[in-house]
Amino acid sequence: MKSRILTVAAVAALLSPAGMAFAQDQAQPGSIHGHVQNAAGQTQNTGDIKLTTDRSSTDDKTRKYDYSFPVDAEGNYKGSGIKPGKYVVFYIVNGKSVDYFNDVEIKPGADTLQDDDMSREEFLKSMTPEQRKQLEDYKKQNAAAVAANKAVANLNALLSGARDDEKAGKYDDAIAKMQQATTQKPDEALLWLELGNAQLGAKKFDDAATSLQKAADLNAASKKPNPSIAGSAYNNLGQALIGAKKPTDALAAYDKAAAAEPTKAGVYYYNEAAVLYNAGNHEQAAQAADKAITADPTKADAYYIKGQSLIDKAALDPKTQKMTAPDGCLESYLKYLELAPNGSHAADVQGIVSAFDEKQVSAFKAARGKKK
Repeated sequence: MKSRILTVAAVAALLSPAGMAFAQDQAQPGSIHGHVQNAAGQTQNTGDIKLTTDRSSTDDKTRKYDYSFPVDAEGNYKGSGIKPGKYVVFYIVNGKSVDYFNDVEIKPGADTLQDDDMSREEFLKSMTPEQRKQLEDYKKQNAAAVAANKAVANLNALLSGARDDEKAGKYDDAIAKMQQATTQKPDEALLWLELGNAQLGAKKFDDAATSLQKAADLNAASKKPNPSIAGSAYNNLGQALIGAKKPTDALAAYDKAAAAEPTKAGVYYYNEAAVLYNAGNHEQAAQAADKAITADPTKADAYYIKGQSLIDKAALDPKTQKMTAPDGCLESYLKYLELAPNGSHAADVQGIVSAFDEKQVSAFKAARGKKK
């Protein structure tokens, strides 16, 4: 037979076709099945298994085949309806024979197992020294790839497990997994982000701030910084810094989150507004709410925060005992009701609006109607 090409290692094998026997003519058909793997021990998922009784040709192009069965994605093949007798079984890829077996007998009504394991000694011995070197070089390269894939799989398992632990409130377990992950791959921003999230859930605010800052720094230093990682890291850093009673630093973190991921700026500015409001800095909270509204005009809660931040400046009319809304306050409340008529704050806002001067509310609604 002529030389064959080894699919993965790109080496050929020369095997003698001596001893080929002609198939015996019998009545009841048989079947065949098996698995194909190359000299590197890897499953093959391309090519065909072909059976022939054509002993006259050693040329892949002119040889005639009696049966052909495809190799599937798992490296398996099967075929039925085969006339009993002895065949040469070829493994063919792209029209070229890679390996073959002499005198494979198909018995009447029986299923024959014929695996093609090209890591067998017979096949390897048929290679030239150069072909063996190519195979060994490939095995070394593949071993490195396998080790790398195994490491990635392990990190993914730790990451997935930690996220499940966080959902279940098992923050210490999540922290343990992510500390293991960051030790194995300390230059991966996503792992530090998840460690920070777990520490934040456990209310270990200083530790969380350190991990989240690490995530942000690693992401920024990478070849292709990920806006989502940056935004999440800075946003959660803001939460950690609030927990650590560092509100000024927290506000800076929220601003960085909005700058890093503009598509979520509305969320990050809203978080900043909420922090300021909860800290009693209502004037600054209103300004942050305005930034959130500019970034996302559909974010109802930003209007609520703004209204709440401005309500302090409302004046009470001693005659009507009705409030006069300061600039921007009534507008914000009504916009909230427009966007979230059944929102969590809707009932409270309705009560607040009813306390304002009715003429002012009617005039404002009329003005909004004209704008439309």
